[in-house]
Amino acid sequence: MESIAKSVLSAIIAYSAHYATTKIYNDVCVPDGIWGYIQGLVSIGSPICQVGVRIIENTQVSYSSMIVMGITRIIVDLVAPNSKV
Repeated sequence: MESIAKSVLSAIIAYSAHYATTKIYNDVCVPDGIWGYIQGLVSIGSPICQVGVRIIENTQVSYSSMIVMGITRIIVDLVAPNSKV
């Protein structure tokens, strides 16, 4: 049961980092509206915005992998309920 709690906590942390970084990136690097469009031409190349994009990419991969592993585990448990995999 402890491993399930750790897995769920890891997924929550990955998703929270992804969500927060996406919101910050949207507000800081590419705000809404025409002014945001113009500002984005300059700001998306900044180191801060590039770091934000990398965090978004990495947390997306991490979160997606956790979901796939969880679904795979459920399928394995349904197919072979007494296995020690």
